[in-house]
Amino acid sequence: MAWLVICRDIADSEALRQRHLASHLAYVDTIMDQIAVAGPLASQSQGAYTGSCFIYHTDDRAAAESLLFNDPYHQVGLYRDVQFQALRPAAGTWVGGAAWR
Repeated sequence: MAWLVICRDIADSEALRQRHLASHLAYVDTIMDQIAVAGPLASQSQGAYTGSCFIYHTDDRAAAESLLFNDPYHQVGLYRDVQFQALRPAAGTWVGGAAWR
């Protein structure tokens, strides 16, 4: 299992996001082995970043929360809303095809 975490930015977040980008990326480097995939969410119409998505390699929600809560973006209040969802990867290149086979 894994944890999918969707984070939505506060309004007018671009300056805050840019100000803390270096520390956020440095933190991501320290937990890279615990991340299946991560990246910013973008507005299709404007291309501006509107949030972040993380899929953490862990079965434990508390571990996923710790990974996010220690991220500088979370610590400076960039995210207005955070959703944690358990995820059972079942198909795709990440899981090596189809898990049911």
